[in-house]
Amino acid sequence: MFFLDLDSSTWLGLATVIAFYGIGLLHVLHALMHVRTSQGTIAWVISLLALPFLAIPLYWLLGRTRFSQSVGGRREKDSRLGQLAATMLQRLRHCEVAIPDDDGFEKAALLLGGLPFTKGNELELLIDGDATFDRIFEVIGSSQRYLCVNFFIVKNDRLGTRFQEALIERARAGVKVYFLFDEIGSHKLPRRYLRAMTEAGIECRSFGINRHWWSRLQLNFRNHRKIVISDGETAFVGGLNVGDEYLGRDQRFGAWRDTHLKMRGPVVQAVQMVFLEDWFWAANQVPDLHWETQVEQADQVAAIIPTGPADQVDSWQLIVAEAANSARRKLWITSPYFVPDEGVLTALQAAAIRGVDVRIMIPERPDHLLVWLSAFSYYEQAIPFGVKLFCYQDGFLHQKVMLIDQRLAAVGTANLDNRSFRLNFEITAFSTDPKFVAEVETMLAADFGRSREAQMTDFTAKSFLFRAACRAARLLAPIQ
Repeated sequence: MFFLDLDSSTWLGLATVIAFYGIGLLHVLHALMHVRTSQGTIAWVISLLALPFLAIPLYWLLGRTRFSQSVGGRREKDSRLGQLAATMLQRLRHCEVAIPDDDGFEKAALLLGGLPFTKGNELELLIDGDATFDRIFEVIGSSQRYLCVNFFIVKNDRLGTRFQEALIERARAGVKVYFLFDEIGSHKLPRRYLRAMTEAGIECRSFGINRHWWSRLQLNFRNHRKIVISDGETAFVGGLNVGDEYLGRDQRFGAWRDTHLKMRGPVVQAVQMVFLEDWFWAANQVPDLHWETQVEQADQVAAIIPTGPADQVDSWQLIVAEAANSARRKLWITSPYFVPDEGVLTALQAAAIRGVDVRIMIPERPDHLLVWLSAFSYYEQAIPFGVKLFCYQDGFLHQKVMLIDQRLAAVGTANLDNRSFRLNFEITAFSTDPKFVAEVETMLAADFGRSREAQMTDFTAKSFLFRAACRAARLLAPIQ
């Protein structure tokens, strides 16, 4: 008999192969039940069955699109955190704005984000890095009780050093400083940078090194939020990280076009709740923060919508799709990446077909080659349907801004790509205040004036190899 003639090493090899295929089959069942898109499911099923030796470790690192449900930072998982959230929402009741019955978008945003639209806020639109960090350093320097800071990327360069020194100065002055950074986004941040902050009394935590061994394998998830909160009274969110390139000092990118937002009023409490959940996940502690609401004379309406892979649904994808569905005259969106999934793409097509001025602004030059190439593959599904794509010419475009008609504007951290739809923790501020919406519209109109409208020939006239590369890059969209 053939099997009886096999030596022990051959038996071991055969058993290993059988084991890998058996484990691959179990992973196929997991992919069928948990991967969120049909395209991703098909890709993983084929890979796990054909090449389990390679696909199994990749699946653990990149294939999971649902953040661990053991995450302790969600409000419903911790009694103290839940109580704080309930108390905060109760305090916001007197500032909460009633949503009209016919306003489907705001209702959807409230349902997905879980945080109300409130009046009594003051919003300051910050255009580009100098204006943003001037305000951030001003607020950091005037903080008296505490600072909550969360950035995706922090670099050890001139701006990063100034940022570090500003936090250390406040810590030595008796201000409690909580510093949270993403482990992958800030992977180049040296230990001495963090050590100097820790020695000054700053509590430093990375979002990625967590208390469960299996969460260390969730490398595909990122905390992409950019948040600064001072004393529970002032908050910042937007597209800018901490690094010289965000001030236009990088020779590769040159001028850097970005948008941030400074907020005061009840909306700050919502930003603080988002930070607190992330901090609890990373540090397993609930800091003692200030939760009293303060109404500002500007009386602007705003809401904070946090989204991420711990949500039960793909919240940011649904928000963008609903924005397209609800738009009647214009839908302007800026993002450094244009890699929509089928649901968002269909909503954009439908809006353009019914006469909405749908414009997507993206950079002319790439910072990530694969997502830049992927965008070209969508030209044939966007431009013929009336979706206008604009390529920003004056430096690198990194802002994440949305305008719906003349009734709503948004500034935040989320892009038009799979990472923001399903893999990144994001935060976006929305406002229906007419003055703020007009400011955003004016800002975007100026940006479109510095852009060129893309044409179909930008893709179809390229070489066969370039078009093939674009198609291939698009296949990798679920993990970009």
